[in-house]
Amino acid sequence: MKHPELEKTIAVIEALLHPETGCPWDLEQTHQSLLKYLIEESYEYAEAVELNDPSLMNEELGDVLLQVLLHASIAGKENKFNLESVAKTLGEKMIRRHPHVFGEASARDSEEVLANWQIIKAREKQNEKKYSIPYKLIHAPALTSSFNIGKKSTTVNFDWQDYTQVMGKVEEEWQEVKAELPPTGQFNKARVKEEIGDLLFSIAQLARHLDIDPEDALRDANKKFLKRFHKVEDFIQDMGREVKDCSQEELEEVWVKVKKNEVKK
Repeated sequence: MKHPELEKTIAVIEALLHPETGCPWDLEQTHQSLLKYLIEESYEYAEAVELNDPSLMNEELGDVLLQVLLHASIAGKENKFNLESVAKTLGEKMIRRHPHVFGEASARDSEEVLANWQIIKAREKQNEKKYSIPYKLIHAPALTSSFNIGKKSTTVNFDWQDYTQVMGKVEEEWQEVKAELPPTGQFNKARVKEEIGDLLFSIAQLARHLDIDPEDALRDANKKFLKRFHKVEDFIQDMGREVKDCSQEELEEVWVKVKKNEVKK
């Protein structure tokens, strides 16, 4: 099966990374510098899926593919791996972990498929050093990492009994943040950062005990804020003004009006 458009795109990436005639910006990139774009593009694709917009999904998935091709091409120039080896490794893994499709095994439903997947995966990694709460859980958005770390902690009985106990921990961490922020306005940024991190971690655990995904909760809060702010901006522009020219008090007044209109609806 041939994929002419994919081959054309690969050629485009190779041209961008040509050491003599390529793009200066692309040639400066490394796995580390590109990492934020891979994460960003993945989120933009997720948003397109949430919007159920096939055209946007097509575009955003292309942006994700761009990041995959860039990483593979950079690694290929360093003789570490390339797109072919990435595809080979992926294909072999899928065949190995789907014996009910490519082998003699059977699976009655998706739950059995997942159970078999975990058994096969554990067998593949049996020589790796194991911890009850693996460090790899850190490789996700921070709130999701906190949520997953908490879920894993529960399996080894290292958790609060119920959400009321977590509420107490959240309050304790909030008081520690406040203690680092004296009325003088002078504070130790590193210490405040640490305490705020502890507070956010505790809030993620509270959400988990309430069966709420904190990442989803924060994403919804972000969307709510932006929708309200866009209404505020529309209101201000209808008055023939710009948001940047308004005082904080004026913006707060319009914000309150927008919130009241939402309640009425």
